[in-house]
Amino acid sequence: MRKAVCAALGCVTFVGLFASLASAQKPAAERPDLTGIWTTYTEPGQGRGGGGGGRGAGASLPFIDDAKKKVAAYRALVGPTSDTPGGYCLGTGMPGSMLGSGGYPMEIHQRPEQLIIVYEAHSEIRRVYLGDRIVADEDRIPSRNGTSSGRWEGDTLVVETTHLKEQVDQQYAHSDQARIVERYRLEKGATGEKVLVAEMTMVDPAFYTEPVKAVKRWASVPNGHLLPYECNEEAWIKRLDELERKAGTGK
Repeated sequence: MRKAVCAALGCVTFVGLFASLASAQKPAAERPDLTGIWTTYTEPGQGRGGGGGGRGAGASLPFIDDAKKKVAAYRALVGPTSDTPGGYCLGTGMPGSMLGSGGYPMEIHQRPEQLIIVYEAHSEIRRVYLGDRIVADEDRIPSRNGTSSGRWEGDTLVVETTHLKEQVDQQYAHSDQARIVERYRLEKGATGEKVLVAEMTMVDPAFYTEPVKAVKRWASVPNGHLLPYECNEEAWIKRLDELERKAGTGK
């Protein structure tokens, strides 16, 4: 009788029910928490170099001919004055910002729906959106840091950045067609300290003959703090000094 009723109603045995509940409550793979202050990592005994990826010329890159000409023209233009975007309070932009901006530290705030990355240099801020917070392509506005979306692959955070502006004023010059993928994972350093490894791959058929890759390692700074980077304030003070000099000379 019971078998007939169960066949008609689709009964679930207690064993099957408990198994289903246990499966539903099983936690997902634990994701590392990247929250904290990070600075350029160096192996023991090595001097602390710059962060790389900033505004310098850097290593030779596989530029196509048109890109070479654009970069050469830019360098010839600013060469006599040594002017830089930073001198006008303009941040490095991607991928230079994520590769260290010349050795400055960064701070990460991790939440389930997004990561906020603050680079000390020029107080640049990036937002990496995940899941339902990812910005639709039609709503993305081109900028020097582009728009970033993230996803977890096990314990690795994968970040894709698109909608960049063309930049020839940093080491990794690129067009507005560039697409950057970063892969972040935690490792242990030589003395057991926490190290954040960031692997970058940039694909840009308008500038490069092949993908451009770089690796940046960050060391955790327990209870660290970012310092103010008031480039705009410095520019304003300089401007006030100029006005005072002009007022004093009557010119």
